[in-house]
Amino acid sequence: MEERAVGVIAIIIRDRSETANLVNETLAPFADMIIGRMGLPYHERNLNLITLMVDATTDRIGALTGKIGMIDGVTVKSTLAKL
Repeated sequence: MEERAVGVIAIIIRDRSETANLVNETLAPFADMIIGRMGLPYHERNLNLITLMVDATTDRIGALTGKIGMIDGVTVKSTLAKL
């Protein structure tokens, strides 16, 4: 059985024009593991900040953060508590 984790994923989008759409398209297939989401624009610095609360296997969380991390102009970090 795969190890499950609950955690938080922080996403910083540096240029919100097309990049935000790419991030949302990447998140869509993982919607079932997202238990909460908060997004805030930071207009003064032209950034968008997104926080995701997730519950899934560590492999699946890693797959999501890996795909998000490959998008130009995006920084992603996660912290997990294994269950």
